[in-house]
Amino acid sequence: MFSSPAVAYILAFLALLNPFALFLYLQPVMSALSRKDFLVVLLKASLISLAIFFIFSLSGTFLFEEVFRIHFESFRIFGGIIIFSQAFLFVVQGRLALLGMKESLDDLASEIALPFFVGAGTISVSILIGSEFNASESLSILSMILGINYICIFVLLMFRQMFSKKLKVAFDKVMGIFLRLSGFFIGAVGLDMVVTGITRLFF
Repeated sequence: MFSSPAVAYILAFLALLNPFALFLYLQPVMSALSRKDFLVVLLKASLISLAIFFIFSLSGTFLFEEVFRIHFESFRIFGGIIIFSQAFLFVVQGRLALLGMKESLDDLASEIALPFFVGAGTISVSILIGSEFNASESLSILSMILGINYICIFVLLMFRQMFSKKLKVAFDKVMGIFLRLSGFFIGAVGLDMVVTGITRLFF
């Protein structure tokens, strides 16, 4: 059983990953690949992300404060600003915010992992998880997070493929609404990171 702090980290991390946003962003990839190939690419992207998150959870604040000589709270504030900015685009522009981030489909797994899985916000939470739990617990929590994210995208894909063309259009619109609504929660997470960072730096 996971403790309450672990559950809180899992929920916050999933909100930052945002399976609804990923599902909308990855639709061009889904159209270009077979279902099997897409799921393999998504699995590879998840494993790449897991490795990166786990490394940051192990390194903790050492990487920032001892190697780069950057106060971790500065990174927390910057990550919060980035998260808030992305959430603002989700709320205001909806799916258009994601379309503006699209890149080449070459080397799909790494491009899906970076920056749509791995970003300032998720790295920050990975480090916080590493500071609260030991290595095996951190790996379990991060694996569960990425596993849930993978399952969510898989289920959304299965649902969408069951629908007719008209229902697919309606389904995409509903996903767009969820994307906008999730932006409010993600924005709140970003602002909380900024406030926490400022508080720890100056008070």
